[in-house]
Amino acid sequence: MYIGCYTGSLSEHMLQNTSFLDYGSMTVLQCQASCAERGYQYAGHVFGRGCYCGHNIQTPNSIQSNCHDCSGEPASTCTETNRLIIYHLELSQDSAYNYKNTNFKGCFKTPDNATKAFPLIAFMPAMTVGKCVDFCTEKKLSLAVLAGQRCLCGFSTKHFPLHVRENITRCLYHCPGQPHENCGTDIYNVVYQTEVQDNRCMNRSFLLDQPKQLIALASFPGSGNTWARHLIELGTGFYTGSYYFDRSLFDKGFKGEKDDWRSGRNICIKTHESSKKEIEAFDSSILLIRNPYRTLMAEFNRKYGGHVGFAPMLLWKGKTWPKFVEVYSEMWASHTLAWLSYSGPLHVVHYEELRRDIFIHLRGLVLFLGLRLSVDRLLCAENQREGRFRRSGLHRLGYDPFTEDMRTSIDYHIKKVDIALRAKTFSGVPDEYHLRQI
Repeated sequence: MYIGCYTGSLSEHMLQNTSFLDYGSMTVLQCQASCAERGYQYAGHVFGRGCYCGHNIQTPNSIQSNCHDCSGEPASTCTETNRLIIYHLELSQDSAYNYKNTNFKGCFKTPDNATKAFPLIAFMPAMTVGKCVDFCTEKKLSLAVLAGQRCLCGFSTKHFPLHVRENITRCLYHCPGQPHENCGTDIYNVVYQTEVQDNRCMNRSFLLDQPKQLIALASFPGSGNTWARHLIELGTGFYTGSYYFDRSLFDKGFKGEKDDWRSGRNICIKTHESSKKEIEAFDSSILLIRNPYRTLMAEFNRKYGGHVGFAPMLLWKGKTWPKFVEVYSEMWASHTLAWLSYSGPLHVVHYEELRRDIFIHLRGLVLFLGLRLSVDRLLCAENQREGRFRRSGLHRLGYDPFTEDMRTSIDYHIKKVDIALRAKTFSGVPDEYHLRQI
């Protein structure tokens, strides 16, 4: 949307929190695209000088000039030097609500008791997204909730868990201080997660007073064990251990990594082992299962690219990948079947279901571990879900690495595991295990 064209010595400072892109030959469309992909709501183009991006327009100290909207025209024919053309960007739902280092959470209904849900409430007659977010950030609170002219700051709690998202159209009410932004209403609130870390679940310790009990966190390599450990530590407040020792994980905060796995000081123990002797060494077990298609790709990347790296394309295209699939798909099934035959208490969790609903499934894990529930810790863990132990989702192969023969073999192994799960009265494998696209 064309906003206006301005001139004057201060015109380039009209966009608050600007990001200056020094591309002298940039067209208007290129400028708009550059600001949009950075999540800004406004783009300002100055022929011969560059491109400015911002979330707000300051009160103009410049004179509106007589120039025209020239989207798509070559920069050389667009306008005169030193004239700033400002556009409001119509972004996608996710990017349209970006502000600084925030995470747009969505539109949510106001809790029944706002004073219980939020420790800080401020009335802002000239409300903008920036004002509320900056206010809550300054107060060291992780949620900024916009409710018309009220700015509510706090954390996700049992009074405001952020589990039921409303249709975004219910929050499409312009901010009093910035008509191009949405501030919600007294009933439906626009919610941002600020850059303030939710520290309610960050304190962890070793088990000291509990009876010694060895609980396995068993999985086939590539199933997300490290990520599950991250969630369990946040949700319980206790360190997890490992059958192995990985210096890089210890350095990233897994302090139980150095402990002897039989010490009894850790809430559960990571293991990829599957022999009967090693399985029966544990008093009980959590079995983490992941779609083998995803598991094989993740383990291939780990094996040839490290914990958060990627295998070289040469190995995907060569003979290494087919041989890997042949061997490891059968190993995935045999490992899972071995743990399903375990005679002790067993709790099965599917990686995909854990990702879909962290609160519910992490709650189940905490209860299985015999610990008292803390709703605040679970909600905090939900907010800190990613940690630093997952690969970026931005890397894509660009083609399907699984041949039809590979799929036939993998699907056969999936069916065996599905039958074994149902025989143990667990639910079968999730539907996405049978997806034909990767």
